[in-house]
Amino acid sequence: MTPPPTPPEAPLGVFDSGVGGLSVLAELRRALPGQDFLYLADTAHVPIGGRPDEEIRYLTDRAVSALHARGAGGVVVACNTASAFSLTHLRERYGPDFPVIGLVPAVKPAVAATRTGVVGVLATPGTLRGTLLKDVIERFAHPAGVRVLTAVSAELVPLVEAGQAGGERARAVLREVLTPLAGAGADQLVLGCTHYPFLAPSIRAEFGDTFALVDSGAAVARHTRNVLSASGRLREGTGGGHVTYLVTGDPAAARPVIALLMGEDGHNVTVQQVTT
Repeated sequence: MTPPPTPPEAPLGVFDSGVGGLSVLAELRRALPGQDFLYLADTAHVPIGGRPDEEIRYLTDRAVSALHARGAGGVVVACNTASAFSLTHLRERYGPDFPVIGLVPAVKPAVAATRTGVVGVLATPGTLRGTLLKDVIERFAHPAGVRVLTAVSAELVPLVEAGQAGGERARAVLREVLTPLAGAGADQLVLGCTHYPFLAPSIRAEFGDTFALVDSGAAVARHTRNVLSASGRLREGTGGGHVTYLVTGDPAAARPVIALLMGEDGHNVTVQQVTT
């Protein structure tokens, strides 16, 4: 049964398997400064990219259900892997009165911007396995004659989750997986996971201006604003929006990482544990 409509003043839910979706949350807060948010990180199960397809859909469905039960008026699925496997099902389940907004790898703007004709995509195993990335490459890169090269690592998401995006191990992994793309002439690098914008300083430290870094956060925030405005749910204002942070794992472990990535004083960040 389709859930009943939620009121315009309801907070907006944001879901990721971990803290990577905070990069999207930061863009959403810039675009929607008067909006309240419920941010749910499924830290008990991160990373999800290596899990079976059905388990990814199950975990995503549970998280969105938890946000809806807490009064969210819609959800941004701020996870490339969850978006790739779950958006169609979620939209069918919740219907138009509960908008579900997902991520699409930013291949289109990278293709438009490349001067070398070679675009790199830094992805997770789950995003690489799904059809969404393949579809956008087929739709935007192939007709333009642009070559798309992919790089994948299962290590980067756990490093960001541990607050080590700027550490030597992260830089070593980035050197290993991105050097072939640089050698092939890629001048655009699509960050195909919401965790990866937090690796931008490390990528620039290793590769300088070799790549222009392209992610979906700002575009998703603009689209979300348009969706809320069209449905009469947009909360206008120049500030004052509040974020409630929810995790399925240990809140004490998540708090300092959330504070670090959001540039906040850890004493001002409250993290609640929830069961989905």
